[in-house]
Amino acid sequence: MAAATTAQAPQEPAAVSLNGLTFSYPGCAASVKDANLELPRGSRCLLIGANGAGKTTLLQLLAGKYMVGRSVITVLGRSPFYDLQLTCSGQLSYLGTSWRKDVAFAGYGVPHQADITAGKMIFGVEGVDPARRERLIRLLDIDLYQRLTTMSDGQRRRVQIAMGLLKPYDVLLMDEITVDMDVLGRQDLLDFFRDECESRGASIVYATHIFDGLEGWVTHLAYLENGQMKIGGGRSVLPELKPGVKLLHVVEGWLRKEKEARQAREREQRASGAAPAAAPVAPTRTPFDMPSKHLAFFR
Repeated sequence: MAAATTAQAPQEPAAVSLNGLTFSYPGCAASVKDANLELPRGSRCLLIGANGAGKTTLLQLLAGKYMVGRSVITVLGRSPFYDLQLTCSGQLSYLGTSWRKDVAFAGYGVPHQADITAGKMIFGVEGVDPARRERLIRLLDIDLYQRLTTMSDGQRRRVQIAMGLLKPYDVLLMDEITVDMDVLGRQDLLDFFRDECESRGASIVYATHIFDGLEGWVTHLAYLENGQMKIGGGRSVLPELKPGVKLLHVVEGWLRKEKEARQAREREQRASGAAPAAAPVAPTRTPFDMPSKHLAFFR
């Protein structure tokens, strides 16, 4: 009798995968250097590093804003730059520090300055689950009748976050979005994200410099140092994070060692008379620049 064979289910692609990612802006040194990382579905990854380490550049690459090889970056098994449906469908969502939009004959990245109410914006989005919208309004404590021009930075940030979360996502990229929020609002939002990951299998990459209360929230971590991913993986890469130890103190130790090593290199360079290496600088965009993502239409 022939042995029965069992068909194996296809392996689910990782939420985020980096395979030797190296990227530099034109005329600049590499901002990200040979980065490797794999995040499973349902993960909550903190993206950590000093100012200028390359965190925002990495998030923008993951969001498909710059072109790299098709297999170098994959999100849900697809290239975020070449697969436009990934971002257009909302499966891959990006929330940055600046709340901007594209305006015809004005340019790209124009700040939102409309004199309208928060409710006009939130209820102006079509195809939204009413229960999800109501939950976000309560969670973020949004006054639907207040006009954007009279809001504080923190209140505007809450409206921005609500707009970005109205439709369910599979992978969410966040760049310092809670910097203007108070402690209560930030903690409630983190609890919402935990529920999204555990109940729907959503995945989050969160760049932040605020580590209070994240010891039990984080499942994965990526630490960038001068564009290089020094640490990347699950909680097992954090042997220092023992019960009673704050994540803030662990990261502070890494950053102090990095700063001391950088200052030692600079002293050696001055002593030898060599010019210090120039830091990578992103090119300035004008209203007439074509976003790199649009190049996909010409391929």
